[in-house]
Amino acid sequence: MKSLTAVKIINYLLFQIGWLACVWGAAEGYPWMGLVAIVPTLLLHFRWAHNRSAEARLLLVCALTGIAFDGILLTTGWVAFPNGEWIPGLAPYWMMVLWVFLGTTLNLSMAWMKGRPVAAFILGAVGGPLAYIAGEKLGGITLVESTPALIALAVGWGVVMPALAHVATRLNGFKNPSPPDFIISESDNSRISQHG
Repeated sequence: MKSLTAVKIINYLLFQIGWLACVWGAAEGYPWMGLVAIVPTLLLHFRWAHNRSAEARLLLVCALTGIAFDGILLTTGWVAFPNGEWIPGLAPYWMMVLWVFLGTTLNLSMAWMKGRPVAAFILGAVGGPLAYIAGEKLGGITLVESTPALIALAVGWGVVMPALAHVATRLNGFKNPSPPDFIISESDNSRISQHG
């Protein structure tokens, strides 16, 4: 159990680093920084996963959800992004990467939301807008129409977060996670050898 806790802590830290790489990178004119940050995160994520296929599908669902959600905000004119556009009318690619980063947390550091739709709703309705406000303060996003954007963010994230937590329950690649090699103690290694 100790090693699973370590995996969750590392997962949480990677998410925070990824969020900063995406948003700060976009604000400073380096939207590709999120792409660089997601590579080691995904390598570790799939290394730890018991069922990589389930996790890959979950991350795809998160990416597509993000493309739709942020695309709607962009199309309404409530938000604007300084750079990173890849297809006109869609949110920048670094925002899609952020949604993939979020997906990596759903069965690990944010797994506590699964089966708790009210808690997931509250986290989404409060945390979603706060993340976009923080992104605006860093210069990665502009809330063009602040009031409607914040209302849409609160409602949208209030719906999206429990929905993604539910999807993560079905696409859980971490029912038996493999801890990173550097976390397994010598006593764990000897027990694994005896059973293997």
